Amino acid sequence: MGVPGSDTRELIRRHLPARPVLGNAVRALLVGGSISAVGQVMLSFFENRGLPRAEAGSAAAASMIFLGSLLTGLGVYDRLGRQGGMGAFLPITGFANAVTAPAMEFKREGFVLGVGARLFTVAGPVIVYALASSLLVGIVLWMMGMTEPTVRGI
Repeated sequence: MGVPGSDTRELIRRHLPARPVLGNAVRALLVGGSISAVGQVMLSFFENRGLPRAEAGSAAAASMIFLGSLLTGLGVYDRLGRQGGMGAFLPITGFANAVTAPAMEFKREGFVLGVGARLFTVAGPVIVYALASSLLVGIVLWMMGMTEPTVRGI
């Protein structure tokens, strides 16, 4: 006598359609690579306009966030996400989509109980864990003497 339910699991496994893993990976690579290429073009654009590398990076990131939010508002980013999978959601534009989409969905409930309450339903945990882990890594590095706390004048 086998493991209870193993026959059922095997039957289900045989009848499920095969997942196109290779095709999904190629589409994710193409979409994510294209988004990253656009970001690189924006970075080069801002550097060629005279911004230092760090400021050009910030300007390019802000531009990509704006572009991701705009494409979400126009309904384009959802189609891009369906085709590109994680290739569309991993770059910073995916984060913009994760913030913008709930805000648009719940705007009819008002700014406080709709947009304000639901704005960070998807992105909120990401922000919390990113801040907590960066704080933890910073403390560990400081305790190991690998970094010094610095304060820069304004």
